[in-house]
Amino acid sequence: MTSAVSILPESQLASLTEAYRMAVRRKRLRALLSTALFLAALTLAAVGSEVNLRTLFTYFGNFVSYFDRILTLDDGTRIWTNFGEWFWGWQKWLKLLGETILISYVGTLAGAVLAFALNFLAAENTSPSPWLRFVVRRALEFARTVPGIVFALIFVIAFGLGPMAGVLAIAIHSTGALGKLFSEIVENADMKPVEGVRSTGASWPSCMRFAILPQVTAGYASYALLRFEINVREASVMGFVGAGGIGQELVVAIRKFYYSDVSAILVTIIVTVFLIDIATGWLRARLFGRGARA
Repeated sequence: MTSAVSILPESQLASLTEAYRMAVRRKRLRALLSTALFLAALTLAAVGSEVNLRTLFTYFGNFVSYFDRILTLDDGTRIWTNFGEWFWGWQKWLKLLGETILISYVGTLAGAVLAFALNFLAAENTSPSPWLRFVVRRALEFARTVPGIVFALIFVIAFGLGPMAGVLAIAIHSTGALGKLFSEIVENADMKPVEGVRSTGASWPSCMRFAILPQVTAGYASYALLRFEINVREASVMGFVGAGGIGQELVVAIRKFYYSDVSAILVTIIVTVFLIDIATGWLRARLFGRGARA
């Protein structure tokens, strides 16, 4: 079977070719203008934030030399030549690290419970009334917008030094972050089961319990585990303002120029975060399948 190939007249082909070239030129011009606008905005932002490349390159050696100092013991040898001297305070550091993990765990658990209680009121498809949704959303925005370390500083002033300030700060910040994530999960839920449950005369709490909750439980748990990983790092930083945990020991080492102690504590924190990340990833995979690890 033969097929014929039709060839356009030269005038029509030329007009189509010219239209194609014009479209390509317009696309390239838009890309060029977008790049120019991006570079202009980047330059203005750098000027506004007083980014000085000369200062960066002038004092970059201080940055490098600091890492050289924290990798050197007091006797001048490298830290990896004497692990006993490097991790001389491992028992005290592990105790403080355990305190940091407990602060993160309790704060995350409290925040997850509060977020669970508020997210149905913040979701557009489940909130009983628009004004209540507005109030709850603004409260969640406030809780996650204020940095956790600011909350920690306020609670240290109010309740004194110690883990309690860290727990309260993490709980409030986690409530705001998880409340937002939980409500987005609810807004993507299928509402047909809600209509079915409501048709039986069930109350609003019953609709949430039997129609929405079974759809979103896995997402809740996955986000809560992820938040726990984040909070371990946040709890380490909150120790800088006296909110308990390993951060207090780290800031003391930094202020007193105990360089090798700084590197030892940092390594301890990093390894702990790695282990928690691996453990929570394994747990998510066991509970929700391999896709949840991503």
